[in-house]
Amino acid sequence: MKRFALAGNPNCGKTTLFNSLTGSSAYVGNWPGVTVEKKEGKYKKLKEPISIVDLPGIYSLSPYTAEEVISRNFIIDGKPDCVINVVDSTNLERNLYLTTQLLEIDVPVVIALNMMDAVRKSGDTINPILLEKEIGVPVVCISASKEEGLDELMIRAYEESQKKRTSSSVLMSSELKHLINDVELSFRGLKVDNPLFHAIKLVENDEIEVKTHPQLLGVVDEFKKYFKDETFGSDLEAIIADSRYKYITSKYTAAKTKKINEITKSFSTSDKIDRVLTNKWLGVPLFLLILFFIFHMTFSENLFFLGGLFANIPPSVEGTFFEGLFWTSSGINSPGVIFANLLGSTTTWLTEVVSGWLSSSPQWVAGLITNGMLGGIFAVLSFLPQILLLFLFFSILEDSGYMARVAFILDRLFRRFGLTGRSLMPMIMGFGCSIPAMINTRTLSNDNEKIATIRVIPFFSCGAKLPILTAVAGGIILQFGIGNADVITFSMYLLGMIVAIVSIILMRATIMRGPVAPFIMELPAYHLPQFKALMLHLWDKMKHFIKKAFTVILAFTIIIWVFSHFSFSWQYLDDVDIDKSILAGLGQLITPLFTPLGFGSQLTAFSWVFVVAAFSGLIAKENVISTFGVLGACVAGAIIDIGGDGGVGAVATMIQGTGITIPGLIAFIAFNLLTIPCFAAVATAKAELPKKKFGGTLAFWLVTSYAVSSMIYLIGSWWWTSFIFAGAIGVGISVIFIINKHRDKKERMAS
Repeated sequence: MKRFALAGNPNCGKTTLFNSLTGSSAYVGNWPGVTVEKKEGKYKKLKEPISIVDLPGIYSLSPYTAEEVISRNFIIDGKPDCVINVVDSTNLERNLYLTTQLLEIDVPVVIALNMMDAVRKSGDTINPILLEKEIGVPVVCISASKEEGLDELMIRAYEESQKKRTSSSVLMSSELKHLINDVELSFRGLKVDNPLFHAIKLVENDEIEVKTHPQLLGVVDEFKKYFKDETFGSDLEAIIADSRYKYITSKYTAAKTKKINEITKSFSTSDKIDRVLTNKWLGVPLFLLILFFIFHMTFSENLFFLGGLFANIPPSVEGTFFEGLFWTSSGINSPGVIFANLLGSTTTWLTEVVSGWLSSSPQWVAGLITNGMLGGIFAVLSFLPQILLLFLFFSILEDSGYMARVAFILDRLFRRFGLTGRSLMPMIMGFGCSIPAMINTRTLSNDNEKIATIRVIPFFSCGAKLPILTAVAGGIILQFGIGNADVITFSMYLLGMIVAIVSIILMRATIMRGPVAPFIMELPAYHLPQFKALMLHLWDKMKHFIKKAFTVILAFTIIIWVFSHFSFSWQYLDDVDIDKSILAGLGQLITPLFTPLGFGSQLTAFSWVFVVAAFSGLIAKENVISTFGVLGACVAGAIIDIGGDGGVGAVATMIQGTGITIPGLIAFIAFNLLTIPCFAAVATAKAELPKKKFGGTLAFWLVTSYAVSSMIYLIGSWWWTSFIFAGAIGVGISVIFIINKHRDKKERMAS
């Protein structure tokens, strides 16, 4: 099977093209480095299926970033049958810099001029025939987002893949021509593949080439002794870069004609939007406002706070199925709550049907299936609509180009704390899942920044933690009748971000002192997200969630049910005897450790259930609510069940059965939000962290979650303890300041 590689600059529409060609669910982002590892899919409209490889977005083939090394190694060593160079036609000059490097490799190349619809809309024109003549390889005009020209692109690429192409370089007209030829001949003598590419890289003093072929460096050094450029001196890398851009300007950009009128002289739509969204003073407040709107549309039971106007339920709806679905005594439900209620009603009906079928079965069989398996799985699945809706909102922000602006806005803030806006990109990805977010830290410039970022990524609540936040928030409202689910959930997300920033400040001020790397990022133009890409992304998330529910979570719910219904002598126990179970015995051993957090020994009954639920989250965070779903039926057997569907009802039952307070519940959320993530994320962290940093990272997660949760519970229960914590924090800051001042003095004296 032939393999085609997609190569191009960040934000050129490369991954959108990949999705359009393959129907894959590879994620589309609007910042450099979102595709850290190559994605692969199949195109099936030609004579034979074609394997399409989506490489990371890069600006050049120089080894400055992890993405460039990945792409370079694949094109050189992976030997694709054709490279499709995706070019943003609205920014032709910058994108063609990479093209000039790809042409220096002995591989068939086809240029895909993407975003031609935007070029036409602006009134500009590009002559692909003239451009093809100047470059010497096929050029095809496409629009990946509208799926225009894709068939022609693949036909041309397939035709080129059947030909052998010899490399060429625009540098052959430069003053370095003879040096490059001499070095190329040396590489040919060593029988190295792609000798022209390697020769130019060695002339550039490329790090990889110097390490691989140090014996040929003498030719370049000898040349430098007698060569001096008026502008760049003997800096051959700068001379080569300047030569590339001069050639692009003189030859390639002649194929593009700009429409000169008053419209193009004015600000573009993106520029006008950015004057507001990236404003120095408005940028951060607007970002927080947008986040709150997202959470409000997902979790609120009082949409737009119109409860006073719509508290009176219409007579035609009152007492019907639609009353609980669309209305509550608080007001109109948000779309997220409506979909969650609809799914909750469905799962409740299914549970009742299955319970009826099993009415004549042995008690333990009925209990295992209804309260154990179905109760645990349905408690987690009840939050699926809200999880998908939240992912949809975040995907829209990312695909529209707004999240790149957030990185730009927060770079000013992060730089003061020792990080760059590039660190924010993996952190924001943490809202979806910590695993790809940690992998994405490969793009960061140094180990200190990478370690600090990996350690705080779990604080950005992933989709697996969302059921915990939503269920506990709903349980607080159902049991205590106060608060708003959207406000509580939004506050917990903010708590995670605040703890992340404070943690970074502490790390960079103590164990990770050092300079901050520069951060350069191109802001893409705003555009409407591709509907197909959004739906593919949501479909992929839903499949992953459901697969997890019916594998890991199902297995764990069975284990929880068995351990909660059998004693140490393996005698079957009814729900009312849950305190005599194996699970209760194990949980009671460690419960005292969590007393300072509000869900330990101070609880009146079933004190161990919250601790057991928190520990179950180490395998998968969804297990926290599935554990509540399993144990909720047992606790309800010993108290008066207050009702409620799914995870919210299970948590409300736990609240009533244990006597836990609101500060204890908020501390429980905070602990699960900040503590050690799931096993899969832990394994990823171990793989990505430098050696000897993994153990410290585990300790960091445990200490941070325990300390923050304790503060929340103690201050929430006894307000005067805030003065004690304030004093302790003040002393800590003073000690750090004195130590750093002493270190700085020693460093100045040493220098």
